[in-house]
Amino acid sequence: MAKTDPTEKATSGRFDVRAIADALPASATTMLVDTYLTDRPAASARVFRVYRPTPAHYHEGCDEYLYVLSGRGTFWIGDASDEAEFGPGQLLFFERGVVHALPRLIEEPVVFLSVDTPRRAPTDVIFVDAASGSAETFMARNAAEPDPA
Repeated sequence: MAKTDPTEKATSGRFDVRAIADALPASATTMLVDTYLTDRPAASARVFRVYRPTPAHYHEGCDEYLYVLSGRGTFWIGDASDEAEFGPGQLLFFERGVVHALPRLIEEPVVFLSVDTPRRAPTDVIFVDAASGSAETFMARNAAEPDPA
């Protein structure tokens, strides 16, 4: 396997995405937990698991491509009236600034392969209703204390 540390400046890499997804914890106190595959200024790639519904939010700095690896749920992009079910093998795409949400988890684990262009900083999440979440409650890497799960 080539270098897989996202902070290293490898020019290529091979990743066992299924093994990475399987290594994500079974539970978390945050909405999601992720593992970076690559983390470059032009783009980042991550595998992440969703543990609870994610309220309406957007990202200021990147477009996002979400490939569904496992699980089923509902997702909307742009407007809640767009809510539709997703499942393995589907690709969800939205540009920076587009509000989106994952209101229901139907079958777990819900795991995505995400490609963000350009790179998405872990703290780049803005909730439409600030009371529904924060960067710290959204992603384990942003939590003040490490997630024991």
